Amino acid sequence: MSSPNIETPARCYADFCLVPVGTANVSVAEEVAEVQRLLKASGLTYTMHSAGTTVEGSWDEVMKVIGQAHTVVHNTGVLRVQTSMRVGTRTDKSQTAAQKVKRVEDILAKNES
Repeated sequence: MSSPNIETPARCYADFCLVPVGTANVSVAEEVAEVQRLLKASGLTYTMHSAGTTVEGSWDEVMKVIGQAHTVVHNTGVLRVQTSMRVGTRTDKSQTAAQKVKRVEDILAKNES
């Protein structure tokens, strides 16, 4: 049971992999392109990678756009869509996905010197 007095996190990042199921084609590039168009139109920060996409924003915005991604893919005629995702939040500081990657790259660069 959810409580109406508990808010969702102000910011989050979600790494998600949306998979159309039951299509006649093993490639999912067309469906991924549709999702990328949706993400661009959303105005949220996102980064596509070889096994999915990381999207950043408020919890409600991020979850909404992932739900919309399902609808966009269903609208192409796909009857079933599966998505796996990892979602992260933190309250001690604001940090983007790019900043997280840069932090590790800086450590690696320092160790290579």
